[in-house]
Amino acid sequence: MGMGMGSEIPPQLQNQIAQLQQVQQQLQALSSQKVQVEMMLKETENALEELSKLPTDAVVYKGVGELLIKTDKERAETELSEKKETLEVRIKAIERQIERLQERFQQLQGQVRSAIDAFQSSKAE
Repeated sequence: MGMGMGSEIPPQLQNQIAQLQQVQQQLQALSSQKVQVEMMLKETENALEELSKLPTDAVVYKGVGELLIKTDKERAETELSEKKETLEVRIKAIERQIERLQERFQQLQGQVRSAIDAFQSSKAE
């Protein structure tokens, strides 16, 4: 884009470009959210794996805020399994949102490209 062209860009095109940037930001936010949830899932899976190595009557402590609270193996496993399921569901939901946004992004990108082409050919006349 040349100098002094900014004001000449049709408002509709400006709007589409702004939407494209917005979708891009949402995609970045969702991607980092997904990474965070995946890390939590990995920690939960690791904890479950460690628990499985313990004897059935093992005393287990879980962190609750600043405290360590005594619990039993079975209860700890149940809580961690539920947490694991919840995290897996969240990851799937985030992935679906990412897919939808990627489709929207492609769609907008196509619209912007053809709008730019139309804009440039109208200037060339």
